[in-house]
Amino acid sequence: MNCETKPDPNVVHPIDGYEKEIYVKPTLKNPAIIVGDFTYIADSDFESHVTHLYEWNGDRLIIGKFCQIAAGVEFVMNGANHQMNAITTFPFYTLQGWNMKAPALSDLPLKGDTVIGNDVWIGQNATIMPGVHIGDGAIIGANSTVAGEVQPYTIVAGNPARLIRKRFDDEMIDLLERFAWWDKPIDEINVLIPILTSSDLEKVRKEIKLRLGK
Repeated sequence: MNCETKPDPNVVHPIDGYEKEIYVKPTLKNPAIIVGDFTYIADSDFESHVTHLYEWNGDRLIIGKFCQIAAGVEFVMNGANHQMNAITTFPFYTLQGWNMKAPALSDLPLKGDTVIGNDVWIGQNATIMPGVHIGDGAIIGANSTVAGEVQPYTIVAGNPARLIRKRFDDEMIDLLERFAWWDKPIDEINVLIPILTSSDLEKVRKEIKLRLGK
């Protein structure tokens, strides 16, 4: 890629001449969607992948930096949930002509904000359910449905998504969480790329320890 141009998180199309991959942050209009720098989606419109996000529920979609979101991913928000503590789950109050007021929020199975960490890779056609928390560095397999918490630097897949394995040992995961490369200045990240992309994990471990002063 062209190294003469400094990476810009406010550019919509980071690949010249290609419109089916965008940095999400500069395209956002809904204040309930918060996305960090350099997170991209393999599409030309991010907000169409966020469904049932209604202002009156008060939930938010929060995604960190440097996440990679494949085509067909859907974030299902709390507005998709129906009342479950009554005889019927049918939402009469949303449909014309029925004599029902909206239920109290306490009667709805609201699960709070959906929070995705940094450097998370979400595979094609995955579905992220309401209130899910996904940790930094996690990988979500294609076609997965994520309905529960995903720990940092783990790989999950399936419907419902289940743990496949940890990406690294516990010491490395702790080092990576404390190193938090995604929060560093762009120029420093550029210098770190040989470390961030190296498959020699023991060399990487030593380098990160050195930089953390351990």
